[in-house]
Amino acid sequence: MPRTAAVTAGIVAAIALLSAVHLTQGTSDTGVLDVLAALVGDGDAQTLAVLEGSRVPRLLTALLLGVALGVAGAGMQSVARNPLASPDTLAVNAGAHFAVVAIAAFGVSLPALPAGAAAFAGGLAAAVAVLGLSGGGSTSPRLVLVGSAVMLAVQSVTMLLLLMYEQETTGLFAWGSGSLTVSDLRATGQVTPVVVIAVVGLVFMGRSLDVLALGDDNATVLGLNVRRTRVGAVLLTVALTAAAVTVAGPVGFVGLSAPVITRLLVPLAPGLGGHRLLLPVSGLVGVLIVLGADVLLRAVMGSAAAVRVPTGVMTTLLGAVVLVWLARRGRSSGTPRQAPAGRVGVAGSRRRLVAVAGALAVLVVAAPVAGLMLGDRVVLLGDLANWLSGRTGTALTFVLDQRLPRVLAALAAGAALAVAGCGIQAVSRNPLAEPGLLGITAGAGLGAISLITLVPVAGAWAVAGAAGAGAFVVFALVYGLAWRSGVDPDRLVVIGIATWSAGMALITLLIVVSDPWNTAKALTWLSGSTYGRTLEQVLPTALALAVVTPLLWLRHRELDLHGLDEDTPRVLGVRVERSRLAVLVGAGLLAATAVSAIGVVAFVGLVAPHLARSLVGGRHRRVVPVAAAVGAVLVSLADTIGRTVISPAQVPAGLVIALLGTPYFVLALWRTRENRV
Repeated sequence: MPRTAAVTAGIVAAIALLSAVHLTQGTSDTGVLDVLAALVGDGDAQTLAVLEGSRVPRLLTALLLGVALGVAGAGMQSVARNPLASPDTLAVNAGAHFAVVAIAAFGVSLPALPAGAAAFAGGLAAAVAVLGLSGGGSTSPRLVLVGSAVMLAVQSVTMLLLLMYEQETTGLFAWGSGSLTVSDLRATGQVTPVVVIAVVGLVFMGRSLDVLALGDDNATVLGLNVRRTRVGAVLLTVALTAAAVTVAGPVGFVGLSAPVITRLLVPLAPGLGGHRLLLPVSGLVGVLIVLGADVLLRAVMGSAAAVRVPTGVMTTLLGAVVLVWLARRGRSSGTPRQAPAGRVGVAGSRRRLVAVAGALAVLVVAAPVAGLMLGDRVVLLGDLANWLSGRTGTALTFVLDQRLPRVLAALAAGAALAVAGCGIQAVSRNPLAEPGLLGITAGAGLGAISLITLVPVAGAWAVAGAAGAGAFVVFALVYGLAWRSGVDPDRLVVIGIATWSAGMALITLLIVVSDPWNTAKALTWLSGSTYGRTLEQVLPTALALAVVTPLLWLRHRELDLHGLDEDTPRVLGVRVERSRLAVLVGAGLLAATAVSAIGVVAFVGLVAPHLARSLVGGRHRRVVPVAAAVGAVLVSLADTIGRTVISPAQVPAGLVIALLGTPYFVLALWRTRENRV
């Protein structure tokens, strides 16, 4: 106990020191001596006004956030019995954020408590969905995979609301990454009782959580009502997360990092092994993380520049490092993973294959024709024929000349993402994997947006090159970090998710620093849009598709063998690591050029291979070309729908894909519920 008390006292002392430094940072010229004078009751009116108006509210908000998220993360990890569980990886942050944005989008302004209740409902729905789809508490990475995928879906819908209701949601883009910029303490004061009650409630349940950690069967034998304990703990942790989101938006990964760091202190302070101490100390460590990130942010960037940067960006970067460390620290499962499978009996049906090929051929022709005809102005089929023969008027020629590159970009990018998804799912033996969840699209987006920001007049090939460079840097980073005497598929995907989170945080940082008043442009690019595309911008994707797809298809037997297990390919003479690396490099190239053409689009690389396997079975000789056709048709139709349904306004194709793909994705999650992912 003395050692535990000493460690706790050290954490409290560090918080006091950081708080003192935090109070001295700000955009006004109030310095350290002025603050010290105010603290001893000798401050001038200006100093008192600065402290009361901005610095003290920011400090108290940081304290509240740290406690709420730290305790919530510890509680979630205990309920799930998984160190990867947190408000982020269980999609609770995303669900609560969606609820708050939805209220703002419809022009409703609520006080903190009603808004917090809505955030609670959104966060609880997301948590229930993730725990249900992942099969409840589990030590496998399936929990974080399912949670991250659900988070991706919810974030897509949230982004759609931000775009469609830009005026009503002004300022919520940066807030969506977690901002400590508060003008007063009204919201903080209103949710503080909720945080206090929830923390006390969880600490009161500490003994039960200790027993729950022994496993459901053992806990039941010891007389614990497992179901009631788990439900109660989930409700309290979601309430803590909702309170934090209501005040400052989703501050990333504090709930993941704080309990992990606290558990690392257990050898020094054995008392922290029990939940009645683990929970409050995790809250204190959460305060250290939030305060430390905010102090570091303002120290590095300067107080004036740091105003525009959400503190959540810094905590997300820290959390990504912790997640990578956890993934590298965990043992390989060693259990053969079930490969993504097609429908039994479909593979041998030539008649079905011919029917599918015929139907897809018609759709691949019909989808771009529909894309050329529909939009803010409807074009007749005869007009298309006249346009192709050069006999249309100036206005119609202009319309179709503008639409053609968009239609081709959608087709090429959709096919490229689908083929990339086929390769990644095969070598990772994970039906939920896709270029986005390996961080490849985030790296490509970061590279492209960096170049566009630095060189606004950069050409298509330069943007494609920057996207490719970003994708390969991230891919090399993910692959290198996942390598430990070979690449374990679980480790690869979890590290990819961490890198994806860090990449998106850096993109947010880049946008709010370089062009904070043009979030609609940034959101459109990040949501996957064909707006303003030219034929030159389509060429890199088309070229990559023409070169890489045949090469991947020629490896269809290796892809089939990769899907079986680790040993069979080796027994049959396949150099597993070399083959896996070649497939992933090809997939990365396709994904990077697709991102350079239409921005970041999720779900295509996930859904298209699933649909292809359901149509023609699991053999990649058939899956790869069918998935390419399905992906092309999906993105083309999504682009057409997005340009038509609310014209003259437009919805980015990536968001339409997310809306259409989410139900299918949920079904795919449910079907894989009985299997390990």
